[in-house]
Amino acid sequence: MVLRPPVEPMLAQARETVPGPGVPPGGLAFEAKFDGYRCLLFTPPRPGGPVLLQSRRGSLIQRHFPDLVRAAQQLPPGLVLDGELVVWHEGRFSFEALQRRAVSGGRTVGQLAVTYPAYYIAFDILQAGGEAGGEELLTEPYERRRAILEALFAGQGLTAPWTLCPMTTDPAVAQEWLTSWTEVPGVEGLVIKGLGQRYMPSARGWFKVRRRNTTEAIIGAVTGSLHRPQLLLLGRHDEHGLLRLVGRTVPLGQDAARQLAGHLHPAVPEHPWTGVRFSSAWGSREPLDAVLVRPELVAEVDADTAIDRGAWRHPLRFSRLRLDVTIDDVPRFGEGTTPAAG
Repeated sequence: MVLRPPVEPMLAQARETVPGPGVPPGGLAFEAKFDGYRCLLFTPPRPGGPVLLQSRRGSLIQRHFPDLVRAAQQLPPGLVLDGELVVWHEGRFSFEALQRRAVSGGRTVGQLAVTYPAYYIAFDILQAGGEAGGEELLTEPYERRRAILEALFAGQGLTAPWTLCPMTTDPAVAQEWLTSWTEVPGVEGLVIKGLGQRYMPSARGWFKVRRRNTTEAIIGAVTGSLHRPQLLLLGRHDEHGLLRLVGRTVPLGQDAARQLAGHLHPAVPEHPWTGVRFSSAWGSREPLDAVLVRPELVAEVDADTAIDRGAWRHPLRFSRLRLDVTIDDVPRFGEGTTPAAG
């Protein structure tokens, strides 16, 4: 059977720590986790057919990435890869540039491909390429799929824009990656897979562990009410003294909500976020019903490393109020985070 889109990608469930031996069974493989766009790549089974790029949600996006389509002409026919689309710009991974490319149209498509070239980081192979259209590999263990993927890169001499995702079976090396590699913006953490696992479309059979840091931000608004806050909207001052939104928390637990309720005060008329509309999530247009508060409280939060244009793309976790510091002690907008203890 030749695979055709849409193929639902296998997914990962979040964990706080690296799982121990035997979870999943058969030994573990650790891959670097990159902050890009999940993408399945399909080469045509016969010459002259179209190269297809499928997003995680099943959309075909190859028209936005003509540079990758051209580069895919060197790949064997009938190949299906699973990986991550990224853009490397000015010495770092740029999610902003990747987003611009993913929504580009018309003449800007080619211009952006030159300015922000895309790279494909392959971490799995679902179908091996070949003259007969390829061998479907979904039921093969990860260990064999990885060997076939490595042989593809070696045999074809693949270089940029193709990159083989780093993988190790050594937990000590993986821990070092989690500690040091995630200092690079765009490298989020690890994906952990079982060496004996088959590829299960749509199943959350893998694990992901993100590097998380503690840092501080100013509470500028809440949802719910001052007496029963549900989540926090957080900001930092930029170089001009303007309070800029940097993220929102996950829903607060009861203890945290009670702790905050005794310290929150209604906003004064000149609140810097007066008239601002907030969205419920990154990239969403769904409005969030927010209550502005006096921006005088500092929250310590637990954050991952996915930052874009000075703001966190994923929700933060409230740790505690920092009544021992003032808003002047909070890092400025665009500054980094502090590694969490331990």
